[in-house]
Amino acid sequence: MNDSKWTWRAVSLISIAATILLLGGFVYAVKDILYPRGEALLTTLPQETAAPAAEADGVIKIVALGDSLAKGTGDNEGSGFVKRTIDDLTAKGSKANLIGNLGINGMTTAGLQSRLQQEGVKYALRQSNVILVSIGGNDLFRGSDLLGSSSKGQQIAAPETESTDSGSTGANTGSGLSAGGGMTGGAEGVEGAEGAEDVTPESLLAALPEAAKRLNTILERIAEINPEAQIFYMGLYNPFGDIPELLVPGNQAVTAWNNAAMDIINKHSNMTLVPTFDLFNRHLDKYLSSDHFHPNGDGYQRMSERIVQAVQ
Repeated sequence: MNDSKWTWRAVSLISIAATILLLGGFVYAVKDILYPRGEALLTTLPQETAAPAAEADGVIKIVALGDSLAKGTGDNEGSGFVKRTIDDLTAKGSKANLIGNLGINGMTTAGLQSRLQQEGVKYALRQSNVILVSIGGNDLFRGSDLLGSSSKGQQIAAPETESTDSGSTGANTGSGLSAGGGMTGGAEGVEGAEGAEDVTPESLLAALPEAAKRLNTILERIAEINPEAQIFYMGLYNPFGDIPELLVPGNQAVTAWNNAAMDIINKHSNMTLVPTFDLFNRHLDKYLSSDHFHPNGDGYQRMSERIVQAVQ
């Protein structure tokens, strides 16, 4: 009897346990139907996409490209407006790094347009969020042969021929990439230029239409390579404004060029023209180097101040 009694008790306990398990499974099933896990995931907000590194860390990452002004030719300290811009931004509390300075003496719009096809240049541009572009002076003044004119038997800032060898794309030099040749010799003082009396606005503007088309292509291409970057184009100044024969034609030609550049830049929200004409006008003795074409240290400092205002 006792064995039978315990047997029934065991069966009853097992039945009760099985019933509890069945009820638990039923409740779980109903809960899963009413509140499925898949839908619970869909009700949560997706994680935000990580911001690009250039924006996430708050660092202004600068690439400069173009001609000898981008390189800093004429500055005895070798800083130019590029390094001075970085120093000024840092002094104002911003974090600024140089990704690369790809300026080359003598670079023209045609040369820069071709250079933008190089992988090394495109790579540097993609790493930046601020791009400084200086180009056009050699197109404008070389077209009138002013850069080859002489005064007192010396040349006026004749730029080097553009470098096209494999080394011209730049190499690591500590703080960033650099490229270009050395500074050319120039006149210690210019009172006039051979053939200056024959220079007209028309002769200076002869290169403008085609060069302006190339400038448009250059800025468009830079924006395609890095659509997130802010592009700052350095306007031109008239380095021969203290030569009477070149004051009016030079000013008119530079103004026409800057207006053409502004027409291009106005079509893009990520492009800015940095004016320099007013900085040098009537102040050439203070801001030009001895070659009478490139800025000196003080001239580059004034340019960098304009850039900092635009960047910030």
